[in-house]
Amino acid sequence: MRVAIAYLSYSGNTEETAELIQNKLNFRGVSVEMHRIGIDPPIYPANYDVVFLGTFTWANGSTPDEVKDFVLEIGYKPTNIAVFGTGDTQFGYFCGAVDKLVNFYGCRWPGLKIEQSPRGSQERLIDIWLKGVMQHDKRIA
Repeated sequence: MRVAIAYLSYSGNTEETAELIQNKLNFRGVSVEMHRIGIDPPIYPANYDVVFLGTFTWANGSTPDEVKDFVLEIGYKPTNIAVFGTGDTQFGYFCGAVDKLVNFYGCRWPGLKIEQSPRGSQERLIDIWLKGVMQHDKRIA
């Protein structure tokens, strides 16, 4: 199974979530390629079974420009995208970028929304969500 995690992080929360997802997949024997949006070369979703797309939410529910550029680089709407993101309920629409990307891609999985840092009780949310995304592959579910 081939998996990529593409993410954008300014504060470190989305990066930390991406790394937790990577560690949980590695524990299940899945090799994961990490991709930092805006830094690493473009990826091709068709080369992967699942592409995890991570973002934070910008002012009032907006998707960051770098993530929009990533979407444009892909150039089509792959069906293997699973969206996760971090946000803060104090600043605008909580994880609005996650909802927008899930709707844009017509994802078969709901988006994962993390309040700020994924540490503590929210790590369980990652476990539950990841199991749902990966259940189609019995080798790692």
